[in-house]
Amino acid sequence: MSDSDWDPYGGDAHLTPVFGRLRLRTLVMLRWLAVAGQTATVLLVHFVLGFELPVGFCLGVILASTWINTWLTLSVKPQQFAEDWQVFLQLAYDVVQLCALLMLTGGLQNPFVVMLVAPVTIAVAALPPRWSGALAALAMMGTAAMWFWSLPLPWSGSEDGLELPGMYLVGLWSAIFIAVAFTAVYSWRVSREGRAMATALAATQSVLSREQRLSALGALAAAAAHELGTPLATIQLTAKEMLRELKDDEILREDAELLVTQARRCRDILKRLSQEKTASDERHDRVEFLAALEEAAAPLRGLGPVVNVHIKQPDSAVPASEPVLKRMPEMLYGVGNFIENAVDFANTRVVVEGGWDAEFVTVAIEDDGPGFSLEILSKIGEPYVTTRQGTPGQGGLGLGVFIAKTMIEKTGGEVVFDNAAPHGGAVVKARWPRERVEAGALLR
Repeated sequence: MSDSDWDPYGGDAHLTPVFGRLRLRTLVMLRWLAVAGQTATVLLVHFVLGFELPVGFCLGVILASTWINTWLTLSVKPQQFAEDWQVFLQLAYDVVQLCALLMLTGGLQNPFVVMLVAPVTIAVAALPPRWSGALAALAMMGTAAMWFWSLPLPWSGSEDGLELPGMYLVGLWSAIFIAVAFTAVYSWRVSREGRAMATALAATQSVLSREQRLSALGALAAAAAHELGTPLATIQLTAKEMLRELKDDEILREDAELLVTQARRCRDILKRLSQEKTASDERHDRVEFLAALEEAAAPLRGLGPVVNVHIKQPDSAVPASEPVLKRMPEMLYGVGNFIENAVDFANTRVVVEGGWDAEFVTVAIEDDGPGFSLEILSKIGEPYVTTRQGTPGQGGLGLGVFIAKTMIEKTGGEVVFDNAAPHGGAVVKARWPRERVEAGALLR
């Protein structure tokens, strides 16, 4: 796999959105800003503040950046994405150009040496670790080169420039090294979490899209039944006319009778399909609480641990009638995913308990497995948090819990993860306000 296909989480980049790659226009624009800032600083320090600088050499170094930017603008489309190696080469040039300019103006003693952090930060945010690490190493090599050779820092009242103590220079070099390293690690962490969140949200949208397509099949079937009714009636009417006209032809008469019979059968099927759609709207859009939990747990029965689904009866002060819920694919998928995780980690049993009161509907899923470790418990629900040792792309990436939690929160619910006491095991509790998930009365 090439660097352009790089995916920080082990997957195939063709299956995930493109992250971390820069457009050429972005790099060119940043370099133009650097050219403008460097030119203004050199001219201000030399002509306004009166410090002696090798202006010709400084402007020559800056002119090289201008020439490169002009060439890139004219030869490459500005909207084109730059490959990783192209980004590295351009940022490496920026580092070398900045180091050359600093060597001409005091080296490590020049306060603008901190600007070396900028290209390293961009590289860490946009490139794979091996490229960004190489750029950080190049920046540190540049600072080491300044240690061995650089022109004196211009200073008023001194022909030889300002001479700082050696120990101070060591401290300054150490500070620059730490700044580059800390900024690189910080930027890498932030960009990594951003990529993880974006990829996880893309996966969530994919699952939701699939559920919506499945829900739309019922409406499609009803539309097909309606549209096919008229041409089928015409076929049946024509077949009956043919049957009356073919009294003397036994063979054709049998064919005509077959057409009439099959057309009648098709009309019966379409009629039944249409009636089932009407009933399906009531049955499919409304589901009893226990039936919803049974539906979520049904695919996971017989996979090892026993899955026990029951309803906890409320206190006498709460209405005893079991709530009837809206059928929401997000809710069923989320609960089903938590049950699946419990089955995977349970030893012998998984308990799915539903409950309700005057304000909330709750679901608790408990297993008798090892439970959540303290490290996982503090982060569970975030993308790519998992204890599974799986093959990338075949589960175990830590997206399932994140997607399930996101879907439940989308329906107005909230999820809490905990360990059961005193016997251990994991517990996942989901809770929804009744007005968000309860179905209204049927219209008769």
